[in-house]
Amino acid sequence: MNARAANAVRERLRDAWRRGASGLWFPLHERLKGHDTVRRLRELETTQWWEAARIEALRAQRLRGLLQDAAASVPYFRDLARAGGFDWRAVREVADLERLPFMTKETIRAHVGRLRSEAAKRLHRSNTGGSTGEPMVFYLGSERVSHDVAAKWRATRWWGVDIGDPEIVLWGSPVELGAQDRVRALRDRLLRSRLLPAFRMAEADLETYARTIRRLRPRMLFGYPSALHRLAAFAAAREIPLDGAGVRVVFTTGERLYDEQRATIAAVFGAPVANGYGGRDAGFIAHECPAGGMHVSAEDIIVEVVGPDGRTLPAGRPGEIVVTHLATRAFPFIRYRTGDIGTLDPHPCTCGRGLPLLRDVQGRSTDFVVAEDGTVMHGLALIYVIREIRGVRAFKIVQESRSAIEVLIEPGPDFADGARETIVAGLRKRLGSGVDVRVRTVREIPAEASGKFRYVVSHAPEAAR
Repeated sequence: MNARAANAVRERLRDAWRRGASGLWFPLHERLKGHDTVRRLRELETTQWWEAARIEALRAQRLRGLLQDAAASVPYFRDLARAGGFDWRAVREVADLERLPFMTKETIRAHVGRLRSEAAKRLHRSNTGGSTGEPMVFYLGSERVSHDVAAKWRATRWWGVDIGDPEIVLWGSPVELGAQDRVRALRDRLLRSRLLPAFRMAEADLETYARTIRRLRPRMLFGYPSALHRLAAFAAAREIPLDGAGVRVVFTTGERLYDEQRATIAAVFGAPVANGYGGRDAGFIAHECPAGGMHVSAEDIIVEVVGPDGRTLPAGRPGEIVVTHLATRAFPFIRYRTGDIGTLDPHPCTCGRGLPLLRDVQGRSTDFVVAEDGTVMHGLALIYVIREIRGVRAFKIVQESRSAIEVLIEPGPDFADGARETIVAGLRKRLGSGVDVRVRTVREIPAEASGKFRYVVSHAPEAAR
């Protein structure tokens, strides 16, 4: 049997395994866990093609049900309604959400026990990774999990891959990495999902990861943009060919995806990059389709964009992303401030789906920096300075205040001594001549506690406004 015939047989076997995984093993897994994922997926694959007005009517109806349940069964919202601070009866359509108060991470930390519905059963404790501060504990019901998994499953299918296709996940969440028990390991083996830890990204690890991809030939990769970009850049520098490894799509999430990262990842793996946006707390919010639209999972998610005064902004104007998750009756997320900055797109996608679009997600409010004169700017203004410097393998910018900033540099062999002065001059040109810029070289820049990597972190309070 020649190589072409052998590959054809291998692909047929892979397709048969995928059909078994997506049609039998994974649905059975979800049913045993009490999840209604398969039924929800069927609904989502129908409603995505509805006209926008029909989708809007559907979620307005679901929104009223969520608010009514919250006022009746959730102690926090019931007390708030009795005190006149949660006028849920005034909300008849999505635009009326502006009449209700915001939820914040501080709200959840202070009232986590009272945010649990009295009617909820089998709640699952979860928490954020704490990459921007103290981790936040909250709870998930089976409805929420079913809907989030179904939304992700739908988005995966947009790209011609499915559950059961070989997958490599480059991830760093302590929740996933700490839960690799025998049952989960068996599930991952049946679904052909291989987890590689993004916490370990030294050169020896990167070489192992690249060889693993060539050996396993996954149809999809999934991971943080920074981790996948670092792996791709390493493979390109070492001339390890990965564009023929069988990857059909690279899914990124968890961080902002920069244009340079997208281009490098796509070129090295020879596959399109599909960006996703969401969080463990706010849910599976949006995902990119092959036409380039970042579709909001609108049947379950309402996205508002608000300005510094808390007022809702029209599509096309950037502001803080506020999320209401319609499948959270067990532990409601209603007008939850994510801390992320983004823009709703006023135009529909050319793919024909009626789902609304996020035009961009610029990053967290702490990804913005403050100049000496109080001007707020995106961290990209500083990132571009350092990316022009030869010999910088990796970097991180930490703004301690308006007047002090530290730059961590992981130097390569051609990093020159004069590069320090260039960095200082470039950052002072953007931030102000009086800013104390300290450049420190380190052997390796560690990831955040969540496993994510952030190029810019600002502790200047003005950046969050």
